[in-house]
Order: sequence, then structure tokens, then C-alpha cells
Amino acid sequence: MLNSSEFILLHTTKFGEKSIVLHTLSKAYGRKGFFVKNISNRAVTSLFFPLAILEADILETTRSRLFTASHLALARPLAGIRNSIRKSAISMFVSEVIYRVVKEGICDRALYDMCEKDIMLLDAMDDDFCNFHLYFLLDFIVALGFSPGPRDLEPFMDRYLGLVSEFMCKPFSEAMLVPMTGDIRNEVAERLLKYIEFHTESAVSVNSLKILHELFR
Repeated sequence: MLNSSEFILLHTTKFGEKSIVLHTLSKAYGRKGFFVKNISNRAVTSLFFPLAILEADILETTRSRLFTASHLALARPLAGIRNSIRKSAISMFVSEVIYRVVKEGICDRALYDMCEKDIMLLDAMDDDFCNFHLYFLLDFIVALGFSPGPRDLEPFMDRYLGLVSEFMCKPFSEAMLVPMTGDIRNEVAERLLKYIEFHTESAVSVNSLKILHELFR
């Protein structure tokens, strides 16, 4: 069966010399990997970047759990992310968090909608996006089915509880302007990841947080 589908790219794994597995999130398939044959170097550089929103034909087969994707194209250009080193670093962090937390086979349309909304929001921003990954983590926590208040966050936030409570109460545009040093921003992100680890009962090691720490000092 051949279906057309749109998905968010989270990660890629090389398969042999000219093939690749795309680890994705979509409305139709949830968190799923797709096999792509005979991929060109041009496609790798132009299509396969973190959080790329792609469209493709998906060949479903009962012979394998790994469906095949073909005729891939960008569903959204996302020039704002691709042309900014800092936004690209945030997109790398966001894609890694989703990839490590959302398990293969989980299908949640509301989660997909939230991720797509945040991607488009990041892409459209002109400046003042240093705090964006904190906004995403809080948004992601809610999309996972948790609704933390200050009391729920207190064991994880410690001395940063007041700052995070203020951040959560402000409209998006004002939350982006909450002043933080790079070290504080990094510490808050690590503590929110610990909250996610605790409630999902899984280890969440996000290497790209180190890159954000360096870029947003």
C-alpha cells in the first residue's frame, strides 16, 4: 500500500553505502523509522536537517516493520532555522529530546501538532529566542500528559523554582525576555530534563544541550 505522508525528521541512521533510516514523528504513523534507498549527497544536505518537515510517499508492507519512503521533499522551507546557527542548534536540541523521549510506535496527534507549532514558531522568530528551548521543554511536558505546577516542580527546580514559575506565567513574548545567564538557562534545562526522566521512567541524555550552553552564554 502506498500512502502520502508528512513527518518531522528527528534523527538519521546510515544503512549501508547509499541508504538511510529516517527516525520521524508524524500524525499518521507516530514515532517511526522509514527506510530510504539510494539516497544522494544532495538530498542529505538539502533535506535531512533536524526538525525538517518532509513529505514523502510511504510504501507499507507486511513483510517488514520498516516501511520505505520515496519521493521526499520539504513540506515547509524553514529558512529561518536553516539560515541561523543558533536556531539550528535549538532545533538539534529539540529533535534530540523528542527522539530520546518519545518511544518507537507511540502515535499521538496532539503531540505532533504541538511539535509542528513550536517548529514554525521558532522558524518565524527574528530575535530574542535564547529562552526558546525552555519554552519547548515546558510545552513538551504538557504534551506528554503532565501539567506541572510550582509544587510539582519544586523537587526538581530547587532555587530556580521562582524563576521557572515566573517564566510559566508570562505570555510567550515576555517569557522570551526573562533575563538569564547562559549558566542559569543551562541549569534550568537540565532540571526540566530530570523532571521528564522521572515521569517517563527513562534516561534522557541530551548531548546537544552542551552546544546551546556554548552558543547562548
